[in-house]
Amino acid sequence: MTKAYFLFMTFSAYTHVYQVIEEAEQDMKKMSALKEKQHIGGEISKWNLFWRFPIVWMIVGTIGIILADALFRPLAEQARGVASLLLTLTAGIVAIIVYRLTMKYLARRSIPEITRKHAGIEAGMGLLTGAIFITVSTSIIVAAGGYSFQWASTADTGSVLISSVTPALSAAIIEELIFRGLMLQAISKLAGNGVALAITSLFFGVAHLGNTGATLWSAFAITIEAGILLGAAFLWRRNLWFAMGLHFAWNALEALLGIPVSGHSSAGLFTVKVNGAAILTGGDFGLEGSIVPVMISLLIAIPMLIGAARNRVSSSEKPYI
Repeated sequence: MTKAYFLFMTFSAYTHVYQVIEEAEQDMKKMSALKEKQHIGGEISKWNLFWRFPIVWMIVGTIGIILADALFRPLAEQARGVASLLLTLTAGIVAIIVYRLTMKYLARRSIPEITRKHAGIEAGMGLLTGAIFITVSTSIIVAAGGYSFQWASTADTGSVLISSVTPALSAAIIEELIFRGLMLQAISKLAGNGVALAITSLFFGVAHLGNTGATLWSAFAITIEAGILLGAAFLWRRNLWFAMGLHFAWNALEALLGIPVSGHSSAGLFTVKVNGAAILTGGDFGLEGSIVPVMISLLIAIPMLIGAARNRVSSSEKPYI
């Protein structure tokens, strides 16, 4: 009886030890799995932080948009008429998709600046602002004797319309997505709106130095009248449709008038006779090289910046000016 009891106790002890060892092994496996999961989670977290860094998504998004433009631009240039316009529009849509994907999956942020809600109203307001800007600037130069216009009776109206609208549409979409959509917002997250506006405006001016008739003055003029104005337009409305509309109306109206657009010649519905100093007329660079739109742009941009500051105050954010 005593021997049996001893064997029973010994067996029970071995069984208990085995269970303890088995439970310990299971706990070790769980801890190992947890550590592996934490390690993987840490790696994913590091990658998320990397892709969400503003300069990273700015560069990736810019490359994507440039590639989309580079894919369709040669096709649009080879095509004629409406086909060219449709290809340019397609390139713009693809670029917008690239922008939205970049912001959603890399920057991990909402995209209210290019939502479809009120897109028509914002674009329409931008078109009106751009048209007023160019009309007033051109009228002042005409009044000063710098420009005189004569209807080009031999011009093919349909052809001129398409050749004016197509490059204006491309520039408005691609440049606004890159400079105001990506660059301005990325730098703003790191250094604030004021620094972002200054840097993007400077880059915008420098980007036009390679154009026909460009000078240091024309680059400075573009920095102020285009970089500051378009940046202020975005900061005020916080809407890329507005900035695109303004940019489009600006370039399209210039081209229709027959005035060179930042050094690029345009057929136009009018022939333009230029008289006087380049500081007034812009010379070979076109209207953007004139002092007149520089001054008019500041008259428009300053109220926009004040409005942007007030918007930030009303939303309990620190104003940048």
